[in-house]
Amino acid sequence: MTSSEINIVLVHGAWSDGSGWAKVLAILQAAGHNVVAVQNQMTSLADDAANTRATIDAMQGPTVVAGHSYGGAVVTSAAYGASNVKGLVYIAAFAPDEGEALGGFPTGAGAKFIGPGPGGLLYIDRKQFPACFAGDVPVQEAAVLAAVQRPVGGAIFGDKMGPPAWKSIKSWYQVSENDQMIPPETERMMASRAKATTIAFPSSHASLLSHPKEVADLILTAARS
Repeated sequence: MTSSEINIVLVHGAWSDGSGWAKVLAILQAAGHNVVAVQNQMTSLADDAANTRATIDAMQGPTVVAGHSYGGAVVTSAAYGASNVKGLVYIAAFAPDEGEALGGFPTGAGAKFIGPGPGGLLYIDRKQFPACFAGDVPVQEAAVLAAVQRPVGGAIFGDKMGPPAWKSIKSWYQVSENDQMIPPETERMMASRAKATTIAFPSSHASLLSHPKEVADLILTAARS
């Protein structure tokens, strides 16, 4: 089996959706992979993990699963016990251990701009979004991201992790050194705890948009492993 026969499942984080992977996805497809970007509701970790697991289970053959931000918690849960998952890739992402909740981790400076909006869901202030979420993305592109951001339910920050997939599946991790949503030191701690092969570069939280080649290369490394 060649590395291009490895499936790749991409999982978005909070305040984004599957389209946030567009630049990375195009590179992975060009390398010959079957790639799917999951769309999650982000109102319950259990529901998002179940939705992602259904996508994983539908893959025919070995699969690498990558998660950005909150999507890291989703893949940590969804990939547990999935026999076809051969690698996990965390992109500036949470990688919780069993019993941990996302709300228990330190927050970055951008967290102060999160608040309730229509329907009681949580948004990032649109004026602050470019600077705190996507500081190294072109301003016009970041403004679009702010306008189309997908809000989240506050419950996801209190939902506790079950058995984590990274304890039994080889992992890779990309640290964003200029992240204002998840502190870089928290990212490094989680990467180290998961014994993940780790890279780092000076990126905002939105590294999959500002550094798509580097992010795609890390996922391709996991697929070749």
